[in-house]
Amino acid sequence: MPVEPLSQKEIEDLLAELPGWSLQGDRLTRSYRLGSHAAATAMVVHIAQVQDELDHHSELTLGYRTVSLSVHTHSAGGAVTAKDVELARRVEELSAGHRAH
Repeated sequence: MPVEPLSQKEIEDLLAELPGWSLQGDRLTRSYRLGSHAAATAMVVHIAQVQDELDHHSELTLGYRTVSLSVHTHSAGGAVTAKDVELARRVEELSAGHRAH
């Protein structure tokens, strides 16, 4: 089943529920800061597991003590869809357990 792009208003309303997330061009983005490189690496592994579970993957970048994500839906022409918002919500939920901010 095809995934439909969200409207600008829908994206803005949903971002209000996702602190720290923003729309950069045609992607939802967020960066997290963690206490150590090992903690950041553990969070990347956890995010990768969630992405596999959802069968939806972001651009995921590991820095020294940072993790950054950038996501849109290729099958919707590179637009933001409900799949992107679901991934952002799941990452936001797991970030607390990693003490990411």
